[in-house]
Order: sequence, then structure tokens, then C-alpha cells
Amino acid sequence: MDQSLNPAQNPTSNPAPKPAQTAPGKPAAICRLEALMDAAWRAAECEESGGWVLRAASGVTQRANSVWTRDPGEDPHRLIARLRQARLWYRDRRLPLIFQSFDGPRYAALNAVLDAEGFTRQSETLVLVRPSGAEPGGGSAGPDPAVEITPEPTADWLDLWWSVDGRGGSAELAVARGILECCPAVYALVRDDDGVPAAVARLAMPGTVPALTDPVPVVAGPAPAGPGWGGLYCMATRPDARRRGYGGRIVRALLREGDARGLEGYWLLVMASNAGARDLYAQAGFREACRYLYRQERPKRHLTGC
Repeated sequence: MDQSLNPAQNPTSNPAPKPAQTAPGKPAAICRLEALMDAAWRAAECEESGGWVLRAASGVTQRANSVWTRDPGEDPHRLIARLRQARLWYRDRRLPLIFQSFDGPRYAALNAVLDAEGFTRQSETLVLVRPSGAEPGGGSAGPDPAVEITPEPTADWLDLWWSVDGRGGSAELAVARGILECCPAVYALVRDDDGVPAAVARLAMPGTVPALTDPVPVVAGPAPAGPGWGGLYCMATRPDARRRGYGGRIVRALLREGDARGLEGYWLLVMASNAGARDLYAQAGFREACRYLYRQERPKRHLTGC
């Protein structure tokens, strides 16, 4: 596993920091992480455009309907030209132009252009990482027999996840299911004492990018092969079942499942504003590797009347 994404390589790291500390990260390692994240939540339509990956999925989730600037670029004139091309691409699909913009100096020139163009800043998200092998905190060492692990999302799993995080009806859910099944994954569900689904999550296992020094991902077709890293997604708890420990049980069960499958490490995404979730993940040994936010173009106001 690349040491720059491995919290265990830092002798001063706290196994359960509160809040999550910042992990050192080489640019190549962060690029690898970005590629794995894209492979774990693959949009139905992806198109390469000068180092940017334009993604669309009928408006279902920001991530699958945003530009991943794999190579952000530095020249302002070229950035403006790319921006115009991206704007037309999304306009043809009747979607807003949204960028998934990571932090760090690689994105400075792009963010300057987006600032000048009036793009909003929203949904700041932390990318947390954790090595394999370390026992998840806050629970027993053995498997939790009450957590159901399945190779595909069951009807109960989908119903709970969509009721918490979904936006739309059956058509949008069908698109979302296609995104979930874009790569190998396992799905965890835990029920309350009455047998009603209480919490769910997904462990995506998209494989590894072939080399850290060549972080170019596969934009279309199957993800690169190999055990590699796993990403925890779709953490959702029924509103009336929160603060009862179900989320922690789901996390621990998926980490044990990933360890049993030979995964090297894990990542997950959490909103910067979600203090409760950040605390849960810190207790499980996750710490910050990088962060991103979404930059959305403001809608143009059309003149009306005389």
C-alpha cells in the first residue's frame, strides 16, 4: 500500500483522532485516490475532454453528473476554452455544469477561473482513509452476525438507502442502481429488534490503478483489476434509528469483510459539516487525506416582459 495514504506509517498518529487529522499525501497518491473514487461511482456516460472527464447520469447524484478534472490544467486561456466545451456538453444533456474540485495547488488555476466565472462553492466533502488490518474501534473483535452481507443490493437495502438519500422516483432509482453496480461491491444491512432495516452501507471494490506514477484511470469499460482499496459508500440510517450504534456496526462489519477479502486500505467520503459522522469515522481509525467541493455554474437570468 502507498505509504502516503497509510495512517499507520505516521508514528505520531492517533488511532482514533477527534476530529480526523490530516494525513500527508503525495500528488500521485491523491491522483490514485481520485481515480479509485471515480471507478467506484461510475457515471452512465463518461467522455474524455482534454484531461477532464465529463460525467452524466440523468442528474442522479452530483458526483455522477460533474466534471472530474483529472488534469486540472494551469493555462487560463486553455481552461476557459475547456470550460466552454464542458458547458456545451452539459447543456446538450440539459444538466447544470458542475465541477468536482479537489483542494491543493493543482487546482489553484482552475478555481481562479471558476471564481471569475461566478461558480458557487458547495457541499465541502472530506476524503478519509484508513489502513487494513487495524481492528475497528468501538465494538467486539468478532463478526457481527446481525449484519447481513450480500453481493448485490437487496430490495430492503435499496428501499432504506433511497428513503434516506434518494432524490426522485423509480426511474432515478434505476439509474442509481446502475451506478451502484458499476464495480464489484458488497452491501451491508442491519435490522432493529423488530426486524426492520435500520442502517445500510456499500463497500465498493473497484480494483487498483496500475501504477501510482501513472494515475490515468480507465474512463470506459471495466475498472482495473486487483484487490487494492475499498470505498465505503451509501452510509444511511433510518431517521428514527439513529444514535443507537447501527452505523458503527455497519462500518465495522464492512471493514472486517474487506480485510477478509485482502483489501489494502479504505476510503470514505463525509460532508465537512457532518460532525457526528466524522466522529464515528475517526473512532474507526479514518483520517483525512484530502477534500473537495462542488463548483456549480449559477443559472443565467433571462429577461422577461417588454
